[in-house]
Amino acid sequence: MMDIDEPLDFEVEDSLLINPVVPSKRKNLMGLDELLTEHYKEQSKLIENEARKQAKARKCYVSDDEDKNCKEAMLASLLDDCQKQMKAIHSVEEMSEWGLCVFGEQKTTPPLSFPELGNWSILQSFMNNELNSLVGLTKEQGCTFLEGLLKNGWLLKLIFKCGCVEKSLATWTFFLMLYSSKEELRSSACEFWCAILSSKIQVGMRPIEIDWYPSYPELKSALETYGFLFNFSSNISAENSSGCKGPPQNIITWIKFTAVYCQVRCNKQSILLTSDCQELAEVILCLFLDRRLQGLSVLMRNCMQSIISSFTEEEWINSYSRIAKSIASRVPTDLNCLRAVQCISGVDPRTKHLKSVVAFEILVNCFENKVHDDIGILTLLTSINVKEKACDFFKMYIYLVLAENWLRYDEMFSDKPVICEMWGVFLRNCSCQISSSDLRPHASKVRNKAAFLLQGIGNS
Repeated sequence: MMDIDEPLDFEVEDSLLINPVVPSKRKNLMGLDELLTEHYKEQSKLIENEARKQAKARKCYVSDDEDKNCKEAMLASLLDDCQKQMKAIHSVEEMSEWGLCVFGEQKTTPPLSFPELGNWSILQSFMNNELNSLVGLTKEQGCTFLEGLLKNGWLLKLIFKCGCVEKSLATWTFFLMLYSSKEELRSSACEFWCAILSSKIQVGMRPIEIDWYPSYPELKSALETYGFLFNFSSNISAENSSGCKGPPQNIITWIKFTAVYCQVRCNKQSILLTSDCQELAEVILCLFLDRRLQGLSVLMRNCMQSIISSFTEEEWINSYSRIAKSIASRVPTDLNCLRAVQCISGVDPRTKHLKSVVAFEILVNCFENKVHDDIGILTLLTSINVKEKACDFFKMYIYLVLAENWLRYDEMFSDKPVICEMWGVFLRNCSCQISSSDLRPHASKVRNKAAFLLQGIGNS
């Protein structure tokens, strides 16, 4: 009989029942201190990782910042160098102003004492008149009395009434005009002389008889007293003329009188010789070169026109070349020579011809008198290589403007096909062989000027 406590048959075959699995024991629970320690370890790792990242990022940032600063420094250095180069180019490109000092130290003016003025017939007749008993005019007061008549215009009216100017009165008013320091007195004397001279040439006016005419030595002596340098140095520019004194205000009346005096010469009424007029033309052109006389440009142009018109046709043929050569030898080959050519302004054939000849003679001087004919000048101009690094474009600009004035105002230019062709070649060399990006000083000026002139040739 089976024991009740014995396992059943199927229970014997069950491995689970035969070898029951003993459950493993649970691990002991972690304490609070261990948890905190573990937490702090994890936090430390996170902080270290974050620090490494920040250090790496800082290193990269510093490196990028240094690279950026280096690039900025290099760029700034390049910009500074570029700016210095542009300033250097600009300083060279800035053409110095024209202007010469044609006046030096002034001399002492001659004394304005004319005792013989008391012998003037009209003054004598007035002093001998019964009315003088009321006025009480004496011979010593005669000069002061005449000055009052001169300033208010009554002296001129008396002259037109009597129709004659005696030598004593003529010399007195002439020297007042040239040397008086009183503006009203010298202006009135100049108006007096201009009026009596104009009576010789104006139609319908009664000509005034003049017992004494001033000669060119008197006019030249006045210029020497003003300090005019007849042989001025071309090295004394306007910038270095601080020690040069300008002319007195009497130069205004001198110019006005000279203009009217040369107009009278056209009618054979003055004693100016051909050589005198030649030198007067040279003087006026030199006055144009003094920047302190720019305000008198209109007066000087009118005077120049009067001088040119005073020559007879035969005198002019023998005079214009001498005037041109004298001017060319006196002015430097810089902007002053262009100023001298520019100041010969006028639309009459003589003025245009003189302008052309002066420009040509200055060109001859520019090339040190190596050539003296038009083909020779243009041959030298076309032989200049504008591509050479050492090419002086300032001189090229001077040559270009001078050649333009020489050929433009030459009446025979259109009848010289060889000259026209050579002129065109020179302009094409300047306009086509100089690049628009050429930064050499004055290169753009030459290129633009030549291109403009070449366009004019093409249109014509």
